[in-house]
Amino acid sequence: MPTAQVIKMYNGFYYLQVAGQEELLSCRLRGRIKRNKGAVVTGDYVEYQMLEDGTGVIERCLPRRTLLKRPAVANIDQVLITFAARQPDLNQLLLNRFLVLAEWSGIPEIVICINKCDLLEEKADFLQDYVQAGYKLLMVSAQEGQGIQKLKNLLTGRVTVFAGPSGVGKSSLLNAVDSNLELVTGKISDKIKRGKHTTRAACLLPLPEGGTVVDTPGFSAAELENIDKAQLAHYFPEFRPYIEKCYYNTCTHSHEPDCAVKEAVAAGAICQARYEAYLNILQTINERKKAY
Repeated sequence: MPTAQVIKMYNGFYYLQVAGQEELLSCRLRGRIKRNKGAVVTGDYVEYQMLEDGTGVIERCLPRRTLLKRPAVANIDQVLITFAARQPDLNQLLLNRFLVLAEWSGIPEIVICINKCDLLEEKADFLQDYVQAGYKLLMVSAQEGQGIQKLKNLLTGRVTVFAGPSGVGKSSLLNAVDSNLELVTGKISDKIKRGKHTTRAACLLPLPEGGTVVDTPGFSAAELENIDKAQLAHYFPEFRPYIEKCYYNTCTHSHEPDCAVKEAVAAGAICQARYEAYLNILQTINERKKAY
């Protein structure tokens, strides 16, 4: 049975890149697969059969290397969590939620990409907290071309997802990397100070110098309610050296005494804002469990 990769999904159709063919093959899911939500996502390799009308039907999804849980994209090497320095202003809590989402998904490489850095009126010193936590930080400006070559080097030879809220300039950055992409970009709403959704569906886009990028729809919240709260602290890299040093092996690092994580926060070894983000997500998980 032939195999191909899902390049994009739209309105119930799955568009496959078949080796040796320029035009994408339009497919539907076989009924038994359709019943399983998320059984096939963008980036998956699948087995398919051709139909008499020239379309195809997907019979099976092949095993994945990786899966970013939201937006759902399979078989990626790294994620660039993209925020704007200004317009819209950087929301640290949302940034932390995106980072936890990427850690939870088990993505091998996580990079924080800050666009519109030309709009910064003063140094964003708080970003160094993320560098100390172990994340790569890339400061760029699609408008001014700042940092674009570094971005190109980072993308070469890898499958990379651009994920982040609407309006931060993900599509503009990709256009700066490769002008032939001609992705539609939008403006920030003057009323709500947020971006408009210009990208409608995740789509794999090949780069001329090698590598593949995935432009994804922006969104304003990262759904983390289904995380096991016992594992949440492990999704904060700077917490990991202290987790096993807590007195209680069931420590949630919130209210318990003799907590090594809280002691590290008090000593300045863990950033206070990151710890507060942890508590916020923990509360979200607990409230979700109470609702059920």
